[in-house]
Amino acid sequence: MRVLVVEDERRMAAALRRGLQAEGFAVDLAHDGNEGLHLARVGDYDVVVLDIMLPGMSGYNVCKQLRAEENWVPILMLSAKDGEYDMADGLDLGADDYLTKPFSYVVLVARLRALLRRGGGRRPSVLRAGDLSLDPAARAVTRGEAPVELTPREFALLEYLMRRTGEVVSKPEILEHVWDTYDTDPNVVEVYVGYLRRKIDTPFGRAALQTVRGAGYRLASDGG
Repeated sequence: MRVLVVEDERRMAAALRRGLQAEGFAVDLAHDGNEGLHLARVGDYDVVVLDIMLPGMSGYNVCKQLRAEENWVPILMLSAKDGEYDMADGLDLGADDYLTKPFSYVVLVARLRALLRRGGGRRPSVLRAGDLSLDPAARAVTRGEAPVELTPREFALLEYLMRRTGEVVSKPEILEHVWDTYDTDPNVVEVYVGYLRRKIDTPFGRAALQTVRGAGYRLASDGG
């Protein structure tokens, strides 16, 4: 899933990026409010982590502006301001959650996953397509009762496809959300799709992961 982190403390921003990437997220950074607002407007983000005390424009105003424009991307505010009125202000302006610094990284990741489940339509805690299931929190995939072992990249690819079951997803979309770039050779998507098929389909006599010629890939809603 694609995350925008808006944080002016560069060391913290870099640490957040490293940690979230290790969890399988694709992460972009902004270091001031104006840049964060711009990226949130033009980027296809699944969730935004937004500091409050930012140069240029406060996190409060970034959130307020996005909601005024009917941009409903889930927002988790991250701030050293721990007063009850500070939290209330953030939530009243349209933030979906509020976490104070210093924070537990485990709690941050759990809250982001909770926002992903709630925001932007139906987001169940365990993703299912027929007898194929993926638990993002447990990092577990099963086909029926059989566990399926995936590498982190394979897991991220399957999670993205399962969040869009039944839809055709293009290679550029996959590169942006799973590889965090447009510059990687698009053929790498085809390679990893092949890896996934050999793990989630072939051993079980299924064909869930479908190629749509000239358009991209689709994961069958019924699990193949």
